[in-house]
Amino acid sequence: MSYKDIKSVFPIEKIFFFIFISVFIACSDDDTVTSTDEEDEEIIEEEEVSTTVDDTDFEATDWTTATHSKDADPDFEEVFEDNEVKRLDIVITEDRWESMLDNMTSLYGSFGGSSQGGGPVGTTSTDEDPIFVPAEVFYEGTEWYKVGVRFKGNSSLQSTWQAGNLKLSFKLDFDEFEDDYPQIDNQRFYGFKKLSLKNNFDDKSMLREKVAADVFRSAGLAVSNTAFYTVYVDYGDGPIYFGLYTLVEEVDDTVIDEQFSDDDGNLYKPDGDAATFAAGTYDEDEYVKKTNEDDADFSDVESLLNILHDASRTTDAAAWRTNLDATLDTDVFLKYLATNTIIQNWDTYGRMSHNYYLYNNPDNSKLTWIPWDNNEALQTGKQQGSAALDFSNITASQWPLISYLYTDDVYQAKYDAYVQEVIEGPFNEATVQALYASYSALIEPYATSETEGYTFLNSSADFQNAVNELNAHATSRTAAVNSYLNR
Repeated sequence: MSYKDIKSVFPIEKIFFFIFISVFIACSDDDTVTSTDEEDEEIIEEEEVSTTVDDTDFEATDWTTATHSKDADPDFEEVFEDNEVKRLDIVITEDRWESMLDNMTSLYGSFGGSSQGGGPVGTTSTDEDPIFVPAEVFYEGTEWYKVGVRFKGNSSLQSTWQAGNLKLSFKLDFDEFEDDYPQIDNQRFYGFKKLSLKNNFDDKSMLREKVAADVFRSAGLAVSNTAFYTVYVDYGDGPIYFGLYTLVEEVDDTVIDEQFSDDDGNLYKPDGDAATFAAGTYDEDEYVKKTNEDDADFSDVESLLNILHDASRTTDAAAWRTNLDATLDTDVFLKYLATNTIIQNWDTYGRMSHNYYLYNNPDNSKLTWIPWDNNEALQTGKQQGSAALDFSNITASQWPLISYLYTDDVYQAKYDAYVQEVIEGPFNEATVQALYASYSALIEPYATSETEGYTFLNSSADFQNAVNELNAHATSRTAAVNSYLNR
């Protein structure tokens, strides 16, 4: 890494400070130096990071209705093209880039290190999102102005940062700074207000996010559109290739607007214990609202929790199913469950209490399951691994939406029917392997040209090896499903 890059993470005053401390320690007669927690906090103190807005005098000369206006319908064919790798350029001033890096240091510790803002070495967590800064975005020779850009992610963001890898995920919000820059009021990117650029964390094939979304969509589920993009970032020294990314449609932007007839319902992104729907876990703070945020009505998710655990489940199953069906779109959930369990994903419900949305569809007043964040899909998984097709390896009380429905004969029969439907269609072995072949040929030149410090690959051979693993996984899942259905 260049001196300039290091300087952007470590301000020069801090460098001189740490040199002074090191010399002081070396010259001490005492071989040990101790300090209190309060002293440590004073030594490494989180800096407040703010965005200075002093560039409001400009004209949005590239603005057109089709490309920039809220009046334009989302152009899915332009933005989410399956058969082409497109390019996005992000231009950020040097000062704002340094602000982004300083903010990351305050959240996750030093770049390439593993301590959080003076805290102990090891895994850290924070509920705080990284800061947005205004940046210019260029696509096909057209400029979008003062776009809100920030780093995004949770554990994947922390891990990438602490590994010293600048291939970080980004979130784009095209009118985040409209109050500061009236010229960009209601700015859109071909009809999209918000988009995510996923870095394909821990996925050396760079295909999982894309293919998993394709499979869910083919199964008839609401899911984000995705596409492959190369991303270049210029923060003062010209464009730098940050790597091959997957552009992902935001659920709280156009997914509910375009895939449901009404977008006025409550949209939740559950996270934490309440996201398990285990008994006694109801917590409105963990049912994070993404729409209707000012409305304190959480009765829909509260009703789901109450009905799920109602005593009628064991005393009058038919009545329990009727009440549950009126609150949760159980057909959608069972189809999702069948699809997700076939393709495997350890980083979502059934193993982890996050990475899904619930949308209260105004058409039927039922909560509808929407999958999210699929970069860990299409593999057996880490930690405890993915859920078994019969869910014999999950704790029933911890994941009642799965265990209670699967142990009900009527729901289990529907689940089994969806398992067969998905393995014969959306995740048919030949079909998905053809998809792997097509997409891997499309992205290989861009994936294997990533450079050290901006990649998860150790060598270009890693890419093809990862694709081979996906093909083998498709074969093994076919065998596993056939064994399950013939039990």
